[in-house]
Amino acid sequence: MDLPFLLLLLLLMSQPVSGKLKMKCPLSLEHQDGKRPWSYYRPGDHLINVVLSATKISHIMLPFNMVPYSQTHFLPLDQLRILRYIFAIQVVNKNPQLLHNLTLGYNIHDNYLNTLGTSDALLDMLSTGKANVHNYSCGKKDNILALIDGAASDISIQMSTLVGTYKVPQICFEFFSESLHDKSQLPFYHPLFPKQGVLYPATVQLLLHFRWNVIGLFAPDTENGENFMRALTPLLVRNGICVVISQQFSKTRHTASLRDAISNWRQVNVFFLYIELDSFWDRILPVHFTFRLLPGYIERKVWIMTVVGLRTMKKHKLLKYIHSIWTFTFSVKQSPKDDTFEPSFFVEPTFGDQSFRCSFSKNVFSVKGRRRCTQKAPLKIQQKRNMIKIPAYRHFYSVIKTLAHALKAAYSSRSKRRKKEGEERSGAPRLHPWQFHPFLEKNEFCNVSTLKCYLDTNGDVAADLDIRSIVVVPEEDPITLQLGSFQRQRLIINQDVLSQLKLFNKSFPQSQCVENCHPGFVKQVQEGEPVCCYDCVPCPEGTFSTQEDTEKCIKCPEDQYPTEERVQCIPKRIIFLSYKEHLGSILITFALLLFLTTGFVLILFIKYRETPIVKANNRDLSYIFLVSLLLCFLSPFIFIGQPRKATCLLRQTVFSIIFSVGISSLLAKTIMVVLAFMATKPGNRVKRWLRKSLANSIILSCSAVQIIICSIWLTVSPPFPETDLYSQEEEIILQCNEGFVVMFYITLCYLGFLAAICFMVAFLARNLPGIFNEAKLITFSMLVFCSVWISFVPTYLSIKGKYMVAVQVFSILASSASLLVCIFIPKCFIIILRPGMNTKEQLTTRRNVEM
Repeated sequence: MDLPFLLLLLLLMSQPVSGKLKMKCPLSLEHQDGKRPWSYYRPGDHLINVVLSATKISHIMLPFNMVPYSQTHFLPLDQLRILRYIFAIQVVNKNPQLLHNLTLGYNIHDNYLNTLGTSDALLDMLSTGKANVHNYSCGKKDNILALIDGAASDISIQMSTLVGTYKVPQICFEFFSESLHDKSQLPFYHPLFPKQGVLYPATVQLLLHFRWNVIGLFAPDTENGENFMRALTPLLVRNGICVVISQQFSKTRHTASLRDAISNWRQVNVFFLYIELDSFWDRILPVHFTFRLLPGYIERKVWIMTVVGLRTMKKHKLLKYIHSIWTFTFSVKQSPKDDTFEPSFFVEPTFGDQSFRCSFSKNVFSVKGRRRCTQKAPLKIQQKRNMIKIPAYRHFYSVIKTLAHALKAAYSSRSKRRKKEGEERSGAPRLHPWQFHPFLEKNEFCNVSTLKCYLDTNGDVAADLDIRSIVVVPEEDPITLQLGSFQRQRLIINQDVLSQLKLFNKSFPQSQCVENCHPGFVKQVQEGEPVCCYDCVPCPEGTFSTQEDTEKCIKCPEDQYPTEERVQCIPKRIIFLSYKEHLGSILITFALLLFLTTGFVLILFIKYRETPIVKANNRDLSYIFLVSLLLCFLSPFIFIGQPRKATCLLRQTVFSIIFSVGISSLLAKTIMVVLAFMATKPGNRVKRWLRKSLANSIILSCSAVQIIICSIWLTVSPPFPETDLYSQEEEIILQCNEGFVVMFYITLCYLGFLAAICFMVAFLARNLPGIFNEAKLITFSMLVFCSVWISFVPTYLSIKGKYMVAVQVFSILASSASLLVCIFIPKCFIIILRPGMNTKEQLTTRRNVEM
């Protein structure tokens, strides 16, 4: 019921429309065979189809009475590009070692740089009949082997979509896009050349070598241009290069003004330009006009292009703001040792008329006509005068030779399989394209090619590159120099070329946001700015940097520290309070002087031991006290010098025990004085305590407490020598770790406790009668002693290293010297200078007690 209804609807709609279709302008078709699409053809056992871009189209306005193909003007074709393929196929056909009893034919089409021409060429290739109708076979029987793609990458996608349906292997002989790399989508696409991305690592290393960290990117607003921007920008950012200008150009009209971007980034002197089949001049024109409108001096720019190879340039007004143009070419191997390989070919200028027979074919089933030129005679290779040399066809020869090797392997495999199956037939059918496809997977191109190709870690084709620089010289034609090469992912720069550029006064401009950070400084990114725009700040304390533009300073080893410039580390000085330095020498000198003075006093007291002034206040206690002072003045010797295990173990314990004995003897003397005066009162029973055993008990008991404290200290966590690497930036401190440091302060507190008791007892007995009453002297000496050690604690805690030892030694000497001076110097003065006062009558007006 639906079908009659649809037929009726179509009938009703077609009648009024057909009635209105009346031609008002008669169209007279004018055939212009010289401007028709053409193809070069030669039959063979297997046909190699080639689609290339050899003819440039210039759009012009033409009248309506011309056929559609005449609406574009076809400029002269690049005949040399076609001849390279023809000669390469001819050389392979002449080599009996490559193909046995087989010949390769060709069908070369021009796509005129557009998709319409490509569709027409593919239609003609896939249509095996006389008309351009695919899937229709009548007349010619071409055995299609493969399609060689010499078109732009965006057109290659169109070609792959069509020929992949017919399982025809597509051989790419140009850079191919990332979009063509997916084997699951394009299984019959075989790239013999590297991806366009092979240029990107070389460009990144080139930028890093010349320290260009801010650049501009330019690309057409096509899928390939977007892929270029998408693939390259992250790679540049990962390597610390900022893309501050990113612009895609329209193919149909100029881009919007770049004035704001370029004026804000005038320090950008390097641009990376993605070129497909557009003219370099078309892409440089809007940028040139932008530079011309900017005020002030514009430094000449460096242009890096993705195009492989660039023809020699002449002087041009658009080169005004260009320093140099950099391109890449493939590195070439040495000439192969092949007898069949001709180094060059020469051809007559009238080559096309002599060797080809051209005819215009038009079929009723074909939409378009095509001018087909069939090779009528083999090419004669001989050198004569006035001949045209065909250069750079070796790469084409490598492609055809690769196909020949794959074809030979395919037939060899087929023959072995048939022998194994017992099939012996003559006149076996030729290979179909899909049967040829698996043998192209081996990719013999790297072995056959004259280029330095190789397979990378992913199995993709890669190649070594030569870096060319076209340097613009004022008032002269630009000069072309080979700046370096990119071999196996490693950049090599020709230093001789750089020296040559300096002679031309053409040093490369800088392209940086800021000046480089010198060694000793680190980069600090500015907020809101690209990462390439940064501040240079000195390396933090304890770190250094030896390279420019470092992002992180290196920490010095523990035993080293950075120089003032923070550019290297030098060994730290090892410090401790030694005898050789001034401070140690001064302290030791004072210790020896005080030791000798104390010894002199002791000798003096022993010599005058029977005199009243020595006998007063218990001379035995005086001897004990003087001996303890002698040891106190010797104790600095275990403090000064490099810390050892024994000295660290003994210094604090020896010091605290000796001082506790000395202060205990003073406490005993003070108590004995008080008890002696109390015993003079009638009826007082204190006199029975006035024995030597009491004084000895006081000394032993007080000292025993300190000994117990020190024993606990040495048992729980004894002091030990250590190396302090961190307290001082430039020094390694050798010192004694006190271990359980609480015990050290307990010993000090205990000494303070004994001194405080001695001070209070002496202070209470200061007014007792008697010229030689020591209570006043002990009071004053204890006051000085306590002052010294009270000031010692905060000072000791606030300093480091050898000065801690020096403060403690000074406190020992000062406190001991105060006791010596305050107590014994007045007595020595009387003994030596006032012997008249050293009599019994002078001791006291009351009863004197010998103690």
